[in-house]
Amino acid sequence: MSWAERYPQTAQPTQEEIDAYVDSPLWVELKAFLAEQYGTAPRTEYSRCGLEPGWNMKFKKGSRSLCTVYVRSGFVTAMVSVSPKDEDAALALLPVCTAYTQDLYHRTASSKMGRWLMVDVTTPEILEDVKALMRLRVNTRGR
Repeated sequence: MSWAERYPQTAQPTQEEIDAYVDSPLWVELKAFLAEQYGTAPRTEYSRCGLEPGWNMKFKKGSRSLCTVYVRSGFVTAMVSVSPKDEDAALALLPVCTAYTQDLYHRTASSKMGRWLMVDVTTPEILEDVKALMRLRVNTRGR
């Protein structure tokens, strides 16, 4: 049973249910990083988006979105956006990222709103890429 089937709009999952479904130490580490670095906890929200419907977690610093996390069985997908103003900094960061993240970045179309990277957090190295992209997102804004 898929995540969206298990938890329709009328059945919001608890944090414990989310953690049990994901069942990944990388998810635990990502939440800890966001709490320690930015003082944020996940806000569970329902999305009607045709591409990714269902319950997800949003992490924000003030009114600024850091990332949205989509639940998978055994891992999470972190959506991190790179604004057009951050493109140069992101390109400078890419050489130290995994081949997976580099490839994903180059395959993801850029728009006037930026580049929305859907990063499958499946290894500790990819988690470090996500952390670096979020730091870039916050640091280039002087926050």
